[in-house]
Amino acid sequence: MTTHGDDPGLVTLALRLDAIRRAADGIHLLEFVRPDGAPLPPFTAGAHVDLHLPGGLVRQYSLCNPPHETHRWELGVKRDAASRGGSRWLHEDLRVGSQLQVGLPRNHFPLHEDAASSVLIAGGIGITPLACMAQRLQALGRPFALHYGVRQRQDAALLDRIDASALRLHVDAEHGGAPLDVARVIAQAPAEAHLYCCGPGPMLDAFEAAARAQGRPADRVHLERFAPVQPAAVGGGYTVRLARAQQEVEVPAGQTILEALRLHGIEVPASCEQGICGTCETRVLSGTPDHRDSLLSDEERSSNRVMMICCSGSRDPLLVLDL
Repeated sequence: MTTHGDDPGLVTLALRLDAIRRAADGIHLLEFVRPDGAPLPPFTAGAHVDLHLPGGLVRQYSLCNPPHETHRWELGVKRDAASRGGSRWLHEDLRVGSQLQVGLPRNHFPLHEDAASSVLIAGGIGITPLACMAQRLQALGRPFALHYGVRQRQDAALLDRIDASALRLHVDAEHGGAPLDVARVIAQAPAEAHLYCCGPGPMLDAFEAAARAQGRPADRVHLERFAPVQPAAVGGGYTVRLARAQQEVEVPAGQTILEALRLHGIEVPASCEQGICGTCETRVLSGTPDHRDSLLSDEERSSNRVMMICCSGSRDPLLVLDL
């Protein structure tokens, strides 16, 4: 186990890639184990880990194996044609037997296991966290349905993990190119159901809009994004006070808080730097953040108790953080 600094969010494990399996066109399943065969730390359905790649790249991938397994972590990785180096390297250069530093599991997309029923909606590679949830619900004997939309049938992954009676596969090409009707799925879901969605941006936008239009309670609507919704706040022109360090940093126009802190030699845990992984979540002591992340709920944003400093800024001249 390696700790990069004092923050537990920077703890990594040296894990060996034990297997690579093809899950669908362009999707590989990567299985990581401890070299000594010892059990891995536990995780919950919906969790993800950071993979530390060559060149200082850090990328987040969802765990897709059942949470009761302690001998392995399995990640689903889709080769992105617009890859910034992460998925391309994992598909083309990573070999079985290689060792990587892997962060401990974090979960900003947790499954509510005691829900009366659950409706899972996945699109493309968004199946990875939802397949994990489905396997957990199957193990618990809880009622659920998984609606999975793909463009072509060969794009569908992890189907063998899901109880056929709960799986609803929608193939766009077999419906005249029309995508999964997310609004219809939500309209037909039980009133007491918890709703989950992970997939491409248009699917997530449709999910949020339909849930809001149909009056679904916000605490039963859950989603995870793989890309930011808003641009980072780089207007600058305010001061950040670090309460514990007893230091003030000016944030000029064109910089995020994270960038300004780094230029002053202040290292803060960060990973995606897009407001989607939660690594840089920081407690706010005073001031009003300009929230730009894709993680916090409306209630969490309104409370202004925490913020993601990689992308969010300040609406006030002074922002005091617990750093």
